[in-house]
Amino acid sequence: MKICIINGSPKTGKSISELLIGYLMQFIKGNEVVTYNICKTGFSKIQFSQIQNSDVLIFAFPLYIDSINSCLLRFLAWLEKRGFENNNIVVYCIINNGFYEGYQNHVAVSIMKNWCKAAGLVYGQTLGIGAGEMLPFFEDVPLGHGPNKNIGTAIQELSRNILSLDQGKDLFISPNLPRFLWKTASSFCFWYPQAKKNGLKRKRLKEKANYISKK
Repeated sequence: MKICIINGSPKTGKSISELLIGYLMQFIKGNEVVTYNICKTGFSKIQFSQIQNSDVLIFAFPLYIDSINSCLLRFLAWLEKRGFENNNIVVYCIINNGFYEGYQNHVAVSIMKNWCKAAGLVYGQTLGIGAGEMLPFFEDVPLGHGPNKNIGTAIQELSRNILSLDQGKDLFISPNLPRFLWKTASSFCFWYPQAKKNGLKRKRLKEKANYISKK
């Protein structure tokens, strides 16, 4: 089976999408798999030809303001304009976001479904993952265990459908952690360090949050 994976993350360094692609690769070994990061390296006619000859097309990308980032959006429009000779290609997606709830990805899922229809391709299934920025902290935890229990189960189900070219119900998952623990961990391990990096203090962030809550 020929599988083409498109990494749609605009990050220049390591990304959550890259991590998730690595998880998926564990379950689709033995197939002819090619991976492209279209936001880093651009795209070529040779790569387009490989997509045209694929059985499966997988998009892995982060949620951007409940939608798709501009780089990936331009790429999707370009593919649609070029057209597909093979309309039997089945499309699967892995979308991650920084919110706790995986369902937050549902708008982007609808966009991908509509794109498949416009491009004349077969929509297979999407795995929508919440708390994406937390995943690197559990990278050493085996899939299917501890905080990676849900994601391990979901990726196995997605991979089974990919290998059988089946369509499935969209999967929306959250980490195996209580929401209050996720909120605390994300604040101290991600948001506060990011704020400090950009010259902001916690007090200023809380003032802004209180202002918004009172409006």
